[in-house]
Amino acid sequence: MSRLKAFLTYTDYELASYYSVAGLEKLKSVVDVVMNETGRVLQGAELAEAASGCQIILAHRSSHGLAETFEASPDLVAFCRAAVDISTVDVPAASERGILVTRASAGFGTAVSELALAMIFDVARGVSRARHAYALGEEPVLAKGLQVSTSTIGIVGFGTIGARLAALAGGLGMTVKVADPFADQAKLGNMAASFDEVLAESDFVVCLAAATPDTENMFNASAFNRMKKGASFFNLSRGQLVDEDALEAALDSEHLRGAGLDVGRAPDQKPSARFIGRPDVVAMPHVGGMTAAAREHQTMDTVRQITALAVGDIPPNAVNLADAYRLERIGITALARTNGRA
Repeated sequence: MSRLKAFLTYTDYELASYYSVAGLEKLKSVVDVVMNETGRVLQGAELAEAASGCQIILAHRSSHGLAETFEASPDLVAFCRAAVDISTVDVPAASERGILVTRASAGFGTAVSELALAMIFDVARGVSRARHAYALGEEPVLAKGLQVSTSTIGIVGFGTIGARLAALAGGLGMTVKVADPFADQAKLGNMAASFDEVLAESDFVVCLAAATPDTENMFNASAFNRMKKGASFFNLSRGQLVDEDALEAALDSEHLRGAGLDVGRAPDQKPSARFIGRPDVVAMPHVGGMTAAAREHQTMDTVRQITALAVGDIPPNAVNLADAYRLERIGITALARTNGRA
């Protein structure tokens, strides 16, 4: 069998920011790599055309896995998402055409949880606001800062990031409350709380829940109204979990002291423009996982997946293995797939 071809959706900026040089060189040693030379984020039929003749698409989060792409990609065997989140990948459409979907494993728990803490300190002490005023030669007008170590943090979602943030916050002396109906409540121990309890009792509420149809707009006007007056809200999960009109209203009324946003409903899941210039909001351009260690983890995860495909093996973190009949084109038979080598 000839070498497989893999199309990388990354623009030059995305490649430099999110994919390691060592990983790219390793990838080139196992498959023929076709780069995105358009300078644009590709979607739909345009992505299919750019990846024509390739068996693999390695997709940065900005390029969605749309049915339109899968329909127009007769050579495609696998769509590899270089992230944990596959909410923008139409897995049923891929499965209908026998295309494998993979995802990266979580390697950014520490990176994102550390950014959450940084945002908490910033909002609590007015760091960005004071720095901006000082740079302009002004005396900053600040409310009294909050002492973080004696405050209560409420974490909604106890996955990899939530668990790491709970450990870090506890180490600072914070009271930690966690709301997650799917977590092992015995493991949570005295951190376990209901969603309502987290809202009512926390000085800092951090959204880390998974993006699903059930969590769409879970932070709405009702949720913000149930938060303590003077509390602050942080989102490092996905923008669709937050009703942005409701958040804006809660900030405008000063019911909330402030907010920290690394995600939102703008392109590439960045915070929306309405929040960027607000002095009571710390808005970051979706960089929670951008540390060298986290980038290397996800890069090498995709290299391992594509290497497995190149040698006729089943890659780790396959999402729809049972439906991926096109794998037989590259020597991964139905028998191997049903023998559970996922």
